[in-house]
Amino acid sequence: MRYTKLGRSNMSVSRICLGTMHFGSYTPEDEAFRIMDKALEMGINFFDTANVYGGASGHGASETIIGRWMKQSSGRRDQIVLATKVYGNMADSEHPNEVGGISSYKVRRHAADSLRRLQTDHIDLYQVHHIDRTISLEEFWTTFGRLINDGDVLYMGTSNFPGWGLAKFQMYAWQQGQVGFVSEQPQYNLLNRYPELEVLPAACESGIGVIPYMPLAGGILTGKVKSVAGSRTEQVEHEYGMTVNTQQIADYVAFCHEIGEPPHVVAIAWTLAHPAVSSAIVGVRTVAHLDGLDRAAELQLSPEQMARLNQIFDISKGRPLRGTEAPYAFAW
Repeated sequence: MRYTKLGRSNMSVSRICLGTMHFGSYTPEDEAFRIMDKALEMGINFFDTANVYGGASGHGASETIIGRWMKQSSGRRDQIVLATKVYGNMADSEHPNEVGGISSYKVRRHAADSLRRLQTDHIDLYQVHHIDRTISLEEFWTTFGRLINDGDVLYMGTSNFPGWGLAKFQMYAWQQGQVGFVSEQPQYNLLNRYPELEVLPAACESGIGVIPYMPLAGGILTGKVKSVAGSRTEQVEHEYGMTVNTQQIADYVAFCHEIGEPPHVVAIAWTLAHPAVSSAIVGVRTVAHLDGLDRAAELQLSPEQMARLNQIFDISKGRPLRGTEAPYAFAW
């Protein structure tokens, strides 16, 4: 397994991050334990969850499972970089201080609840799950600065932030002499390259390490979508709401066979190749889904191979864009 520093922090994380969104929903606790055991054995030291993850088992189930797993062995907690998130409604009702957003009132309770479920005294990376467009910069950084000063949180990160949001909040933190954000978690893969326009450049300029989720586009880039005979434009609706060009996926799978690498390995390696990306979050439902992730962390695609992938998944094809970077993509 390869490791890197997360953004401007001096904390080392594995190039593959274990995504645990399915723990408690698709993945029962015993299988989740086996997944975490195997991930640690492979050298994956970066685990990502959120307080709202749990599916049918209820909010908090993923954190609870991870907490129980860490308690099985006294050394496990110190072997992993533990990341969770805050933002969503954790109540059963539409309480006015629970519905989305961030406030000191809300975060204080949610952080305490996450620490309790995780059975730990600190969160290594605390991520704001979505941007709150109404909170003041003063309340935002006072809230999270208090958690850092108290030792409950070591580093702050974001998820699903726009480029302007990263710049706005990061500049204020720096003006106050704070470290600010060390990570941003967008959806980024060969089928969704929009973060290249604003989010990835903003992250690079702000010292923020990008940790993309869904590098396999919800499983599409494993080659599950087959081409339809005689059609180069067949569109298939995927479970995550994506419209998939089956011929495009067929071309991609053929390319992977040509270079002798599994499609899921190539997709993750491509995501990791971007200079803004520190680690790729791979959501795992079974132990078998860990196969090949160590290879993905090691694989270095050649310039020619990257060019071919960029040709297959052209960001400007079929979209109102005139280039592959901002502002040239949408302005003269």
